[in-house]
Amino acid sequence: MNTLTNRYLAATLRSVPAQRRDEIATELRASIDDMIEGRTDGGADPATAEREVLTELGNPDVLAARYADRRLQLIGPTYYLVWLRLLKLLLSFIPALAGTVVAIVEAATGKGFGAIGSGIVVALHVTVHIAFWLTLTFALIERNQTPMDLPEWTVDQLPDTPVRRGIPLADTIAAVVMSVVTIGYLPYQHFQSWVRTTDGDNIPILDPDLWSFWLPALIVVLVAGVIFEVVKYRIGRWTWALFGTKVLLNLAFAVPLVWLALTDRLLNPALGVRLTWLAEADNRDTLGLTIALGAAVVVVWDVIDTAVKTRRQTA
Repeated sequence: MNTLTNRYLAATLRSVPAQRRDEIATELRASIDDMIEGRTDGGADPATAEREVLTELGNPDVLAARYADRRLQLIGPTYYLVWLRLLKLLLSFIPALAGTVVAIVEAATGKGFGAIGSGIVVALHVTVHIAFWLTLTFALIERNQTPMDLPEWTVDQLPDTPVRRGIPLADTIAAVVMSVVTIGYLPYQHFQSWVRTTDGDNIPILDPDLWSFWLPALIVVLVAGVIFEVVKYRIGRWTWALFGTKVLLNLAFAVPLVWLALTDRLLNPALGVRLTWLAEADNRDTLGLTIALGAAVVVVWDVIDTAVKTRRQTA
């Protein structure tokens, strides 16, 4: 339930060592219940008593630091939590925003995929500057003992009890990014690969004839995979229907890839002109077999891992 006590416990426990959470949760809940009971026995309203007890206990981050025997101090204890909260807020969007703007400008000037690198570098620089200058500012405030009229902590600031999700956001983002990068690379390698002719012309890695059907079909499967990841995250947990869909998408991508690799139709025959070892049929067959086995291993592992997650979350 999303009660004040549950919210207070969740806010406190998120900052304590994982191995002590159950112990601290039991101890703290018992203390809160005893304090509330003591007030209600005296005639206080239960809801009012709960607010008064939690207010008396104070900021859950401070209480968590006491339980963990951790000093809330980098520049000084007075403004530590304000500094930390502001640092997290600024770093949550400013570096990404700056990096994205730079990447867009660089791409518009014709830098191509190199614009992504420039955006990442700028984002890292902005991150370092924010951390340094914000810390320096609070250090000067602390050192000069400049008075700041900071608002007192109240129970109204407690976050809602977090909802446990079976589908982590980080996993969804990673899967979507991987699919998008793969989708982007398929046409990119056709025009900009690492293999060139003696005249400097581009040699695609994949056979250009695949654009007549197979590469567009694989892109469609990858796009369907992106949609699947978004839907899966919105549902919030694995189901057997999602598991079946995931298996079908994996097979729809892996089976054509394996078949093309084993029949020597995946890689561009023109690569043998510059990569002499690929001109030999045995070497091409070995490379095709390696690609096919790698794809098969990845699919089998993903199916097993997904089946375990689905069984665990539907049990």
